[in-house]
Amino acid sequence: MRTRTTGLALAAAVLLAAGLTACSSSATTSSAKGSSAPATSAAAVPTSPPAAAPTSAPAAPAPAETTTAAPAATGPGGLPPKPDAATQLRYVAALTAIDPEIVGDKTDRAVSRGRDQCSSIAQKKTEAELVALTAQRFTSPGHPQGFGPEKSAKILSAVKTYICPTF
Repeated sequence: MRTRTTGLALAAAVLLAAGLTACSSSATTSSAKGSSAPATSAAAVPTSPPAAAPTSAPAAPAPAETTTAAPAATGPGGLPPKPDAATQLRYVAALTAIDPEIVGDKTDRAVSRGRDQCSSIAQKKTEAELVALTAQRFTSPGHPQGFGPEKSAKILSAVKTYICPTF
C-alpha cells in the first residue's frame, strides 16, 4: 500500500515538474515515459496524456506567430541562410559594379554584412533608416564613413536582390 502511494506521489511530482518546465512536447513525453517505467501502476499512465495535451496546445500558436513575424527562410538571429556560390558571385559582381572598394578582397565580409542588413530589413525599418544602416555597415579603409547615400541605396538594392529577396 505504501509503495503504491509513494509511486503515485512520485509520478504526480514528476508530471507537475514536467508541466512547469515544459520546454517542448518531446521533453514532456520523455519525462512522462520515464516516470511511468518505475511506477508500474496503471494510474500513472492515464495521467500522462492530459498533462501533455495542455503543454503542447499553447506551444502550437507560438511558432505560427514567429513565422508570420519573420520571413520563412531565416536562420539564427533572423539572418537568411548563406547564399549559394552562384548567387554569391552575382552579389559580389553587383557590389563591385557599384564601387570595387565595397568588396575589395573580402568577399566573406561583404556577404556577412549583407546578411546583417537583412535582419534590419526584416524589422520593417523605413527606407531612409535602411540606407543609413547600409552606410554604417558597408565601409572600407578609403570610405570609413560609408559610401554615401546614393551608393548605399544601390548596395541596399543588391542586398535585397541577392541576399534576402523574400524579406
